[in-house]
Amino acid sequence: MFDFDGLIVDTEMPIFLAAAAAFREHGHEVAAEHWSAIVGLPDSQEGWYPTLVERLGIDLDRALFDQAYARQDRSWRDQQPALPGVIELLDELRAAGIGCGVASGSPVAWLEKHLGRLGLLDRFATLAGVDRVARGKPAPDVYLLACQELGAAPARSVALEDSAHGVEAARAAGLAVVAVPTALTQYTDLTAADRVVPSLSKVTVADLAGLVPPR
Repeated sequence: MFDFDGLIVDTEMPIFLAAAAAFREHGHEVAAEHWSAIVGLPDSQEGWYPTLVERLGIDLDRALFDQAYARQDRSWRDQQPALPGVIELLDELRAAGIGCGVASGSPVAWLEKHLGRLGLLDRFATLAGVDRVARGKPAPDVYLLACQELGAAPARSVALEDSAHGVEAARAAGLAVVAVPTALTQYTDLTAADRVVPSLSKVTVADLAGLVPPR
């Protein structure tokens, strides 16, 4: 089960830089270390924005932030390639007959847009986006949905994640977890994962099989 943002494609850095610029317009500095704490949370009233501003003591109405954010050029996120090792691992998983799904804090339309432009949409049997469940990460809902639709037992499934909230969600669903920290999530505690690797190019099907109990 693949996370998406920051794991398959680095959409997170463009979003962070645009958000940091929007906060800066209103006199607030948000560093990567601050942002890392909210990576993986859903974009909702109970999601990343209230968590971040409360943690940093920022008094800024969400509507004012959204206006400043909309002015930022983040179009370059739509040209980001698949991250190292993604395509090779998907090729190996396909050759081994192992089903794959996406379990993401982003909505399905976002997943379809980026997977489509990368030519990877057909690699995933299910897209469990946040708009298909009652609760986003760190709740386990997207992982449980992805496992259900793949007909996969969580205890025999492995999540590939980049954020602490994603690791928590996968763990709560009963999956083993491989964490791949990014330039943003390197500041967070990923020790709850079974393995932490620098990129998916360091992961093989044999590695993943070793994380689940034998049949």
